[in-house]
Amino acid sequence: MTGRPRRTRTGVGDQGLATVWVAVTTATLCAVFAVVLALGQAVAARHEAGAAADLAALAAADRALLGATEACGAAREVAGAQGAELVRCRLQGDIADVTARARFGPYAPEARSRAGPPAAPPAETSAMSVPSTVADTGGRSEPPVEVP
Repeated sequence: MTGRPRRTRTGVGDQGLATVWVAVTTATLCAVFAVVLALGQAVAARHEAGAAADLAALAAADRALLGATEACGAAREVAGAQGAELVRCRLQGDIADVTARARFGPYAPEARSRAGPPAAPPAETSAMSVPSTVADTGGRSEPPVEVP
């Protein structure tokens, strides 16, 4: 044997492997980030469409007694103000059924909403069914105050 140190083959095949792992990990994280951004954009588009449809339905229901043309015109105006387009507007009595589409990036979801008059108010409760502290104070739950 000669006096030279002997070379070992430890780590010879691992040169540059860390670079490959970093590149693959970075590409994977970028892809996951892109998917999360796309899902967020889709959810935002759906919310915009829903809000526009809700407001347009309320506008149409508010003008329902003036006729379908007037009601749907108001719904179209409100949907346009929200950055959406009115896809469908239908009145059945005094109930408005509206579908709106909002474009947000590559997405264009549609949302449907209905609106009409409020339900009848609940029947009045008698003073006998209300606790005495509430009935004596005109609906407030504070104890009555006596004035001399």
